[in-house]
Amino acid sequence: MATRKSGKSSKKDSKKARSARAAGAAAPIVFAGFSATQIDSLRSAKQSAAQRLLQPLQSAAAFSALAATTSPQPSHNLVGVGIGEKISGGKHTGVLAVKFLVRIKYPDNQVPEQDRLPTEVNGHPVDVEQVGTFRRFMPPAAAATQMPNPRTKMRPARPGCSIGFKDPGNQFIMAGTFGALVSKGQTRLILSNNHVLADENKLPLGAPIFQPGFLDAGNPPNNGPIAKLTKFVPLVVGVMNKVDCAIAALDSNNLATNSVLFIGPPKGKARAQIDMVVHKFGRTTGFTVGRVTSVETDVSVQYEAGVVSFENQIIIEGLNSNPFSAAGDSGSLILERATNKAVGLLFAGSSSHTIANHIDDVLKALNVKLVV
Repeated sequence: MATRKSGKSSKKDSKKARSARAAGAAAPIVFAGFSATQIDSLRSAKQSAAQRLLQPLQSAAAFSALAATTSPQPSHNLVGVGIGEKISGGKHTGVLAVKFLVRIKYPDNQVPEQDRLPTEVNGHPVDVEQVGTFRRFMPPAAAATQMPNPRTKMRPARPGCSIGFKDPGNQFIMAGTFGALVSKGQTRLILSNNHVLADENKLPLGAPIFQPGFLDAGNPPNNGPIAKLTKFVPLVVGVMNKVDCAIAALDSNNLATNSVLFIGPPKGKARAQIDMVVHKFGRTTGFTVGRVTSVETDVSVQYEAGVVSFENQIIIEGLNSNPFSAAGDSGSLILERATNKAVGLLFAGSSSHTIANHIDDVLKALNVKLVV
């Protein structure tokens, strides 16, 4: 979601849940009236459906052909499989279901028999939800923000503000969001996405990171490098990925603080849960509030390199029909509103839904700690 502009339970259940956590499995979904055994069964059904119906695409060309057409075929239309509450007639039912996220929700009479999604998976109900096409938001210039202006030069820089790299080929200018301040030993680092700090695996380690990003820096540019690209988790087409993340070591520890614009410093971290109310501050949409609708969704996201598949992602919708994020918000830290604990790292979405990595997965992949 960087934006750029072209230029030139029971005791038995509880014991099972603790064992799963100790083994490194995903934390249990918390939802009233459902035991750990029921959740495990639902998780197994979701994994089965994702493996059968949500196949990673192998190339950018495959997505180009797909995007030029509309079709109810699952290979064209299905972009995510997760776990969430079944919504019927616009009402919450209290029933957990396997969620099929589709680009277009076709009327039943327009879907050939061979293209119909299953009405249940391993005895569990399903729910089909229209979400559009998931993209790493890129081209449009951002709308005006309120409250603190994240596109200005800030010293010290604060999470929520504009950051980015300089295209070595001078073909475009871009900006994304400084997500959080993290540490490794005595070193302080900026946390954001791979595509915000490393240009989808393209930039060499040591490449300078600027604040604000060049899209927001003005002419002549009112910015300067504050960090150097230190590590990124490669994005790989054709396999399941877990995170879109990277870090950049500050040139001096006093160049950035851990206090998120308008929100304040994170108070630790927590596991995202269905119906959790969250907030964030991003470069484009500023402060927004949303609700977690799924915590174990496998998704297909369009990048410049092609369609990249991710497993076990967080899905968020904005409250009151307001968008939770837009182009340029990539890298934003997502926090539980009630506690201000970090739960996710925003990286992609559509006009209606936002996708985030679980913060524990991000910190583990980069071997860093959140500065609180």
